[in-house]
Amino acid sequence: MMNELKEQAERFGTKVEIDFISKVDFSKDKGGIHKLYTQNGDEIKSKTVIISTGASAKYLGLESEQRLIGGGVSACAVCDGFFYKNQDVAIVGGGDTAIEEATYLAKLCTKVTLLVRRDEMRASKAMQKRVFNTENLEVLFNHETKSINGEPGEIGVESVTALNNITGEETIIPAKGFFVAIGHTPNTSLFNGQLDMDENGYLHIEAGTSKTKIPGVFAAGDVADHVYRQAVTSAGTGCCLLYTSPSPRDATLS
Repeated sequence: MMNELKEQAERFGTKVEIDFISKVDFSKDKGGIHKLYTQNGDEIKSKTVIISTGASAKYLGLESEQRLIGGGVSACAVCDGFFYKNQDVAIVGGGDTAIEEATYLAKLCTKVTLLVRRDEMRASKAMQKRVFNTENLEVLFNHETKSINGEPGEIGVESVTALNNITGEETIIPAKGFFVAIGHTPNTSLFNGQLDMDENGYLHIEAGTSKTKIPGVFAAGDVADHVYRQAVTSAGTGCCLLYTSPSPRDATLS
């Protein structure tokens, strides 16, 4: 799908270059040009810069988790939940996002086990009520994930070892899928000190637009959206650029 989107953009004259931007300068020179620098030190100049660097899902950092990403471990139930239809899965998290994903999985899977490391959830009362009214969704409070068990490839995830952080007792939970829902980190460190952000690092944009505080610099997608984080809303903010950018044909996409 991404290749098709790339090809569509190229049909309209977009020039695609694969590289990493290591530094930006949004102070603008006398010609009204913003500057971006690649890892190799190359300088890119543009009157308009569109930031769509997205947000990265947070993971637990377990070796077994990293080994099985794409092989049963996922950070998006909406994306991958269907692959575990009529199977047992586990999910870790305690906020609204975790609850929403857990209840979504419960509609597809035989059983969903939600691991919450504290003795309570951070989710709203309404979301918690939804959990406790879902018969095939079990909540294990005061439990942390010790390991995800299985092998990459055809076997994939087979079970999850959960540790009771009060008693020290370990529980083996049968699961073919393991979902992580502990939040996201916006990929915005590159813009520290140049653009306004909230306390979590998401870029501030003018309401109803994709404008940042700096003329000619725009933000679209998850990098400025800590609520929805869906492809359709990212595409929507991208469409806003057609109306808010003074020169969309001369834009540089970061």
